Parts: sequence; C-alpha cells; structure tokens
Amino acid sequence: MNATVQHAAKPPRKPTNETTLRHFGYNQKLAPYVFVAPFIFTFLLFFLYPMISTVIMSFQNILPNQVEFIGLRNYINLNDPIFFKALSLNLRYTFFTLLILIPMPMLLAVLLDSKLMRARNFYRSTLFIPALTSVVVAGTIFRLIFGEMPGSLMNQLVVLFGAKPIKWLKLADTSFIALIMLATWRWTGVNILYFLAGLQNIPRELYESAEIDGANAWQRFTRIVFPMLKPVTIYVLTISIYGGMAMFTESYMIFSGNRSPNNIGITIVGYLYRKAFEENNMGYGSAIGLALLLIVMIVNVIQLYLNGTIRREKKV
Repeated sequence: MNATVQHAAKPPRKPTNETTLRHFGYNQKLAPYVFVAPFIFTFLLFFLYPMISTVIMSFQNILPNQVEFIGLRNYINLNDPIFFKALSLNLRYTFFTLLILIPMPMLLAVLLDSKLMRARNFYRSTLFIPALTSVVVAGTIFRLIFGEMPGSLMNQLVVLFGAKPIKWLKLADTSFIALIMLATWRWTGVNILYFLAGLQNIPRELYESAEIDGANAWQRFTRIVFPMLKPVTIYVLTISIYGGMAMFTESYMIFSGNRSPNNIGITIVGYLYRKAFEENNMGYGSAIGLALLLIVMIVNVIQLYLNGTIRREKKV
C-alpha cells in the first residue's frame, strides 16, 4: 500500500531534448512550415531583397563612399542611343529565335516520336549534346568558325561559291547571323525534349481513330498534335522570350568581350554590365535592369493574352 502511494506521488518526468525534437518533427501543424521554410528563405534572400535593393539604387547616384538620391534621372538617361540599339538587337534576336526554335523542334520531335523512325534514342541524345556544352566553349568555337581569316570555316564555304572572304564579326548583319546560328545549335535539342514530353501525354487512341477516319499525316498533326501541344508551346514561348531578351554570354564570347565594333553586338544585359560594373554606375545599371524586367513582363503578358492563357472575364 505504501509502495503504491509513493509510486503515485512521484512527479512526472521532464521531457528530454530528444523527446521535444521528436514531438516537433511529428507536429502536423508545424511540418508544412518546416518544408516550405527553405523556399521562403531562398526567395527572401536571393529574390525579394535584391529586387528591393535594385529599385532603391535605381533612384540613386552611387559613387565610392558616396550615395546621392537623384530621383528619376537614371530613368530619364535611358533615352540613350546605345540603350535603344541594345533593345533593338534583343528584340530582333528574340523574334528570329522564336521563328526557328519553336516550329523546327516541334517538327523534329514529331519525327522522333514516330514509330517509323529508326535509332530514335541515338538522335535524341545527339541533338541534346549541344545543351550540355558550356556557352563559353560554344561561343569560342563559333567565334573561330566565323573568323575573318580566309582559313575560317565560313569563309572557306563562301570561297567555294566564288565569293570573297567576309569579316563576319565586323558587320552587323553577318554577326547577327552568327548569334542566331549559335542559339539554334545550342537550344534545338532542349526544345525537342519539351515537345517530346508533351507528345507522350497524347493518347495513342486519338491517332488510331484518326487513321480509321482516313486522316493523313498532315491532318493528324494539325488536328491532334498541334492543338494538344499548346500548353508546352506556350511554356517554350515564354521561356524563349525571357532567354532572348536576357541574352548576354553568347554575344560576350563571340565578340571576345563586351566591346563589339560600333556596338553591333551590344545587348541590354551587356549594356547593364558595362554601366554597372565596368563604369561603376550602379544606379544607372539598376535602372536598365528594371527596364528590362518591365519589357519582358509586358511582352510575355501580351503573348499570354493573345494565345488565350490570360482571358478577360466576361461581364454578366
């Protein structure tokens, strides 16, 4: 009896650290926040904080040991011929890369997905290899291919057709061709994979039904494949617009630096790099970066509205 009373009178044991951690780990209310915490921390540290700092710096004139608030002067200074030249290059580059890097990879993906295609896995791997190559290495190789010496690959091809060697990277039109060819070589395989993933989600029964109804290959492509690849196409279009407007490394490597002849290869990011880091004008560079962000957002919102992703709500 006494032993029972003494046993009942013992105070409860305090939870140890191990017990507390185990209880915290199995807490259903806290667990979601624990899993989301890394993303929130990364977003705040590497996106939101730099974004707010960029907005603040765009209204400042930043010099060594001196920061001066100058209002909208940096944005007014964007009325610069070099900025508009860079914007024009990026817009043309984006337009032509979209013109090539959406239809061509889509058609190649359809061919690679066909049952009649032999060695499909070999071609898939081969076309994806350029995406694994460093942009620095690829840009250096293309700079040699489009060299101005008679022994460069492109000049040898030109001479075969009876023309004289061309200084490819000294002229605006020919250097632009080099940039487009580099983008085509590098990103075709990536876009093919995107479209192949979309083709895997199309039920095979649709193809069989279309064949029974007498549809030919072109009709199957226009009535089945193309409409059902719309989500993938919109995704590829969106990221391609961003990639085209933010292009920098390709131009930097082809022209062996950020100073192309007569600024024929200057891009918006290249102009930002020149002003912010080469000339130590961080305020003006921040204004250029925010202008680029606004332009990309406007272009993408317009294309999302035109393809029906963003729709206006109808008034009842």
